[in-house]
Amino acid sequence: MKLDRAGYPFIAGAFAPAAYFLLKKKPGLGVPLLGLAAFLAYFFRDPDRYPPQHPDLVLSPADGRVMVAGPGEAGVAPPGEWQQVSIFLSPLDVHINRTPYGGEITRIAYTPGKFLAAYDDRAAAENERNELWVTSDGRTVVFRQVVGVLARRVVCRVQVGDQLVAGERFGLMKFGSRMDVFVPPECELQVKTGDTVRAAESVIARWPEG
Repeated sequence: MKLDRAGYPFIAGAFAPAAYFLLKKKPGLGVPLLGLAAFLAYFFRDPDRYPPQHPDLVLSPADGRVMVAGPGEAGVAPPGEWQQVSIFLSPLDVHINRTPYGGEITRIAYTPGKFLAAYDDRAAAENERNELWVTSDGRTVVFRQVVGVLARRVVCRVQVGDQLVAGERFGLMKFGSRMDVFVPPECELQVKTGDTVRAAESVIARWPEG
């Protein structure tokens, strides 16, 4: 199983003392730590995905459950008219983030904030978050990493000017979080509240043809 490199210190930090205690024949201490190391390895798993490559498709940037699918929420969506898809990631979901649309990264804006639960209605506007804008042929999609009560750090591995293809890895969020995606009003949403989506493979919106 492939793991994201961001997980190595966490996994090693649990596995090393687990091995020590087990060698000292102290399973009461070693076994729980070994279980924690196994969970952390599971959390930082990085499975391969096979995104459809079509210029009219907007893909899910994360695994999880759709919390919002509709008009952009006041105080949450960027200025202007947008449609919004918000995805909640539980600690059991894959946390590798992938770009929902191919193009050039034209803006990245990090905002410090609180650590409310990612499913809290206030989280999108008040929590620590990182917002990225990607543009291609005059089309713009905005997507936002939002930390949760457990997620305390956003990892973003791209910068302004980078050219990405749809479904390409760009970062992750550590331990439970949410992703917001904003598309223009002319796009047709392909998901509804309660749907389960997979990063890089589930289509969440579609641009009108031509």
